[in-house]
Amino acid sequence: MLRNRPLTVFLFLLLPFCVRGEFTNEAIARATAAMEAAVPRAEADPARPIFHVASPAQWMNDPNGPIFYKGFYHLFYQLHPFSDGSGPKYWGHVRSRDLARWEPLPIALWPSREAGETEVWSGCCTINGLGQPMCFYTSIGPDKPAFDHAEQWAAIGDDDLIAWRKSPANPVLSEAVNGGTKIYDWRDPFIFRDQNRTFLVTGGHMAKDRQAAVNIYEAENAGLTQWKHRGVMFQHPDAGAPTVECPNFFKLGDQWVLFVSPYGKVQYFVGDFDAATCRFTARTRGVLDYGASFYAPNTMQVPDGRRLVWGWVNGFPGGRGWNGCLSLPRQLRLSREGQLRQIPAPQLGRLRGKVVSWRNVRLGNDDEVLALPNMNTLEIQAEIDLMTAEGMELGIKSGDKHVQAIGVKFNGSELQVMDTKAPLALAKGERRLALRIFIDRSVLEVFANETACVTQIISPLEANATLAIRAAGGAARVKRVQVWPMKTIW
Repeated sequence: MLRNRPLTVFLFLLLPFCVRGEFTNEAIARATAAMEAAVPRAEADPARPIFHVASPAQWMNDPNGPIFYKGFYHLFYQLHPFSDGSGPKYWGHVRSRDLARWEPLPIALWPSREAGETEVWSGCCTINGLGQPMCFYTSIGPDKPAFDHAEQWAAIGDDDLIAWRKSPANPVLSEAVNGGTKIYDWRDPFIFRDQNRTFLVTGGHMAKDRQAAVNIYEAENAGLTQWKHRGVMFQHPDAGAPTVECPNFFKLGDQWVLFVSPYGKVQYFVGDFDAATCRFTARTRGVLDYGASFYAPNTMQVPDGRRLVWGWVNGFPGGRGWNGCLSLPRQLRLSREGQLRQIPAPQLGRLRGKVVSWRNVRLGNDDEVLALPNMNTLEIQAEIDLMTAEGMELGIKSGDKHVQAIGVKFNGSELQVMDTKAPLALAKGERRLALRIFIDRSVLEVFANETACVTQIISPLEANATLAIRAAGGAARVKRVQVWPMKTIW
């Protein structure tokens, strides 16, 4: 695996792949050249994150098609290779052996203009019944406006998942499969399996008054090129939900989980799936991430059964040669009550530098100030016994007084990260608050008790940053604080 080299070198070394198969067309050559030209500017930006997956340059958004295949974790993502603003979408591609170090690969998918495509939108990746890797995505073109007439296409990959060719069966799902039922914003296919059957779900809404719903289809052949519409699997219960994007549907333990992105905070629903009727009944629900900068997640199951998720981190300023990254990989589980629990993937520990730690720090109403490593790429873990305190306040202050401090507060029932609030209740008799905070230059991710997650865009810390912590309304004790400088993933 290529490591510890500038991204310009990655692109140069990957150009030979462009002579394989469909990579020879003019469109991919132009896109690759545009990316290569933008890399120096992107690399030079001190706000660009280094331990979150990002495109070598230019605009990126939704994670697409994560899959573990033949020893590699593969991630695709929406890419506009010609500027750092949103535009016609391609699929970028990275892979990793360990979820810690990643290598960029050639652009995987691009619009087949000769076939009437102008964009390739979000989707998934799977292995069909013939043993072939397949990407499914929403095809957009001049005659396929995204709102009322999209199609679902597929591409077939070589055995290393680097070179892809469009399926001769495209479109694998056209509007005809819906049998006259009109679905608006019909997009973002996601494949799952149950009882030796293969299903596909799409987002959208059922009428012009926007009845947000997830539709479901069942494969009728091993090559996954023939599908039958099984109806509406789930209708969003909120009357005001305009649509749902990027549905992910999967099993955790013996329960089924649905993720939807309804033009706002990502929601999850937990319940039961009836494969006979193809209907999902939700019992509990929640929010995946309360920050304003997390959207359109996509999930992967790894061989040991764990389920991982990545989201699109957005909200960065433009004009820097890059825009967007993916969240850290998160490992998912469910509580007994059917609430989602998330932790950063344990493999991220391989990126840690030398630890700085403090133990048994007594807290009162005055700040205890701890000096942080002189870095703006950090992981901070804090385990706090609230004792008699009503809550706590933590502040990460930059050495530059003009840079806004990162504030984290807890009042016993609510977590506040800067200007974002998230419900967080402790179990009866529980006084423990466990925080994990990741700072990657301009990206902040906060995990509290595996329950509340907040992703924010921040100003990078300057030199001599400190961590100030105090109790609110009583006494508390920091059982342990650990801080690690974090290394690059490239």
